[in-house]
Amino acid sequence: MLLPHRTAFLAGTGLALATVAAIAIGSTGLRHFDPALTGYAIGSLMAAFAVGYRFAVWAQRPPSRMYFRRGLGLFFRRAPVSNSKSEISNPATVLPHGAGTLGYALARNFVAQEFIRRRSWYRWIMHLCLSGGCTLAFAITFPLVFGWVHFQSFADNAEMYRVAVFGVAVDSFSVHSFKAFLAFNLLNIAALIVLVGLVMAGWRRFTDPGERATQSFAEDILPLILILAVTATGLALTVSYKFLGGSGHGLWAIVHMVSVVALLIYIPFGKLFHLFQRTCSLCVSRYKKVGEAGPRACCRRCGGDFASQMHVDDLKIVLDELGFDYRFAGPRGEVHYQDICPACRRGLLALNQGRTIGR
Repeated sequence: MLLPHRTAFLAGTGLALATVAAIAIGSTGLRHFDPALTGYAIGSLMAAFAVGYRFAVWAQRPPSRMYFRRGLGLFFRRAPVSNSKSEISNPATVLPHGAGTLGYALARNFVAQEFIRRRSWYRWIMHLCLSGGCTLAFAITFPLVFGWVHFQSFADNAEMYRVAVFGVAVDSFSVHSFKAFLAFNLLNIAALIVLVGLVMAGWRRFTDPGERATQSFAEDILPLILILAVTATGLALTVSYKFLGGSGHGLWAIVHMVSVVALLIYIPFGKLFHLFQRTCSLCVSRYKKVGEAGPRACCRRCGGDFASQMHVDDLKIVLDELGFDYRFAGPRGEVHYQDICPACRRGLLALNQGRTIGR
């Protein structure tokens, strides 16, 4: 019988309790919490526990742990710029603190998703629609569900609304204004953006030979179905109360809640968990910046510069922690496989294969 990971269990519990506290405090003692949204709140708590649990397990794996540990250690440290390949030549010239690298990586990798644009413009637009629309929807839904944001009509004017954030009035608008139209239809706009991304993703999944050969239902098709269910049922609610006089609204509300909770619970266990795993790329960006500015590793066979010395040393540590011993006896003493550049590795592989065939 598998027992729960203690550290991960504490992380999941802590994140769930933090969510409870955020609901209680943000809704000013549940005064602005809508009981009709209890199902969404419970689903959010379950998802928070699962996300905290799995993230803690993933972050403790040797490669992830090394990146996070190095990334956090390098965040507040200035890195000297090296003009030579093997040593630091000008300690006075330094890279900025990690905040600049972190902000740049956040803008490029999380917001603009440049790493996808370099692969394909079609995939880039598709991911922007999916990630942008879903992020906008979550940014609206969670504050409303948790009671952080609520709307109140004026006592003497039913056509004026007051916006309260954490119980404090921050704005007001007329129900006939453009601001009201935007506020009350922003979720619909997000849903339409997501629909564009879903259509593009579905077309690619069913027509691209490479995707069809490697995709699986649980990892690639199911998340699209869940997102489509949330999007379609959310738009159905709008159609019901705007064009059908509320017909079927109660049924659609239940179906929408079930689909949202199903999506929230799926996130920690499926492909959508990469939303949280992408945080490691922020550490990678800083890691690469510091590595490029520091001492370089030279190949033990050809003497060429092929990586940062910090990267090579950390790879050796991670491989040892994973139980892989890549040390071997060389003509001038023990050599680690990570001390050999990729080109020489391929050459050594071919040479050893040739020797084997020759024997």
